[in-house]
Amino acid sequence: MAAQETSLNPSHGPDDEPSRRDIIMIAATGFAAIGAAAALWPLLDQMNPDSSALSLASTEVDISHVDTGQAITVMWRGKPIFIRHRTDEEIAKAKDVNVDDLRDPLARNANLPDNAPATDDNRAAKDREPWLVMIGICTHLGCIPKGQAVGDYKGEFGGWFCPCHGSQYDTAGRIRLGPAPQNMAIPPYTFTSDTKIKIG
Repeated sequence: MAAQETSLNPSHGPDDEPSRRDIIMIAATGFAAIGAAAALWPLLDQMNPDSSALSLASTEVDISHVDTGQAITVMWRGKPIFIRHRTDEEIAKAKDVNVDDLRDPLARNANLPDNAPATDDNRAAKDREPWLVMIGICTHLGCIPKGQAVGDYKGEFGGWFCPCHGSQYDTAGRIRLGPAPQNMAIPPYTFTSDTKIKIG
């Protein structure tokens, strides 16, 4: 009589059902993978740029509702942007200033060369001189000057007044009086149509 071979670990064939142990191992491995991914996600996500920075890399502003003599403030990259539709009187006042008499003779316009003089033409929107678009931050200590809202004191020069330390800017955003060392900066921008400005 031939000896019958026995095996302590018989192998499963392709048609055999998985055991309870196999199912538990698969489930445990799946849960471990999900747990590891959940633990790593905050670490990886914090390396991405802030969503507000991504959304404000550039912004488009509709100015169709801004009448002559009015101003609006919009946000771009966390900074207030002053957009003013200047009157003929404000433009005339700005043009009547000798650049040599200014504390800061540079335009500080991101759309022009660094050495461009601070004439009204170099500060106002190209071919649209009633419009003035600038970063509304006082160049002394980073305050936000008054002069945008109706009834705000605009200083002796009719532009903007920083109440913190008394800096005064003219109708082209150039420093005229007080401790601020530079004109308010002009951001990079373009008119995409007669009623829309893209900032950034």
